Amino acid sequence: MKMIFGLGNPEKKFDGTPHNLGFFVLDKLCEKFGGNFSKKKLLGLVAEIFVEDQKVLLIKPQTYMNNSGECVFKFAKKFKTPLKDTLIISDDIDLEPGTCRFRQKGSAGTHNGLKSVISCLNSTDFPRLRIGAGKPPEKMDLADYVLSKMPEHRQKLVEDDLEEILQKIIDFLKS
Repeated sequence: MKMIFGLGNPEKKFDGTPHNLGFFVLDKLCEKFGGNFSKKKLLGLVAEIFVEDQKVLLIKPQTYMNNSGECVFKFAKKFKTPLKDTLIISDDIDLEPGTCRFRQKGSAGTHNGLKSVISCLNSTDFPRLRIGAGKPPEKMDLADYVLSKMPEHRQKLVEDDLEEILQKIIDFLKS
């Protein structure tokens, strides 16, 4: 079994914000593979999908972004899934909208959600897929930017990249 965590914030007011790109991608995976976020478990909202007969848990931490690691840790402990089989999806302000980057391991950069995951797991050795959110406009506070609705043109760039994003996730699941 593999687990995929999409990082974000649980309240509806955060839908459509850069910080909720992880949730957005998981929603699209559910649409593609027939899942449904109907269970709440271990600080997360959970959907089950099957990809080529492999069970995959999709998890949206309900701890808010800066404490995402608490949820990831609880699932890792309960299911004893190896970190190599645990994918974390997050936004990345250092990537332009419409781009994504997959890495097998690495630092958190400036991302507080990834910092929380690394701290709780005490490891940087887990795969992550970063979705481009772009930089905030000059003189705009970073927190305000990642928690504000994405302009329509930036949202469209992400949606245009969706097939590549989903393909990278499917490649991870097949590996």
